[in-house]
Amino acid sequence: MSAHKNVKRITTHVLRSMKENNEKIAMLTAYDYSMARIVDSAGIDIILVGDSASNVMAGHETTLPITLNQMIYHASSVVRAVKRALILVDLPFGSYQGNWREALKSAIRIMKESGAHAIKMEGGVEIEESVKRVLSAGIPVMGHLGLTPQSIYKFGTYVVRAKEEEEAEKLISDAKLLDELGCFGIVLEKIPAELTKEVSQNIGCPTIGIGAGPHADGQVLVTHDLLGITKDFNPRFLRRYENLFETIEGAVNRYIQDVRSMDFPNADEQY
Repeated sequence: MSAHKNVKRITTHVLRSMKENNEKIAMLTAYDYSMARIVDSAGIDIILVGDSASNVMAGHETTLPITLNQMIYHASSVVRAVKRALILVDLPFGSYQGNWREALKSAIRIMKESGAHAIKMEGGVEIEESVKRVLSAGIPVMGHLGLTPQSIYKFGTYVVRAKEEEEAEKLISDAKLLDELGCFGIVLEKIPAELTKEVSQNIGCPTIGIGAGPHADGQVLVTHDLLGITKDFNPRFLRRYENLFETIEGAVNRYIQDVRSMDFPNADEQY
């Protein structure tokens, strides 16, 4: 039984104590009121309003096109639904990479206009100044290392990162830096399981893995992938818990048949 099952609201402090007590953290995405309400009601610890909305909700090939205004819209919708989970919002591509002033302005807008609890930024030493400034404004920051989807055109591929020693060493030093700066957590995406273990054991803040093995302090998946609403995305790290694409498609098919055959609405379904 989770020690934090009855916590009224998950905070950064709760997450850190979960790591200290070896209690795994569960994180999922949500981009709208209805899904956020279900995920929160199920007892999730962190809801990520991810820039993956660019793919999942808008059909873009990458996370790059989504704007700050769109992220605020999605985050506001989620905030209205959630009673318990910590709500974390991605700063989208272009809203913080340029300079720390841009980063601070973007983070403040998300917090003020959506009511979310924290923001997430991709990168290590490259964004050190931005992380410092955002934290100094009292805004909790989660880091993101390994495969950083906003840099996809630099990598040119979604393959596993940090397999080579040089990249692994940079990732370890970036993780330590983000921890020392005061980040409340770090997402580790698509890196070798042993590297995740090393990072998680050597920093104080919780690590959240995606395709990074079992040694992270928590795990995150995209909810639409876990539920099988998305159909064509099949990476090795994804476990599908349902196949809702077929379930929903079947329900819609039955509805169409009932309308065509005039079975719907029946005598009980009219006034």
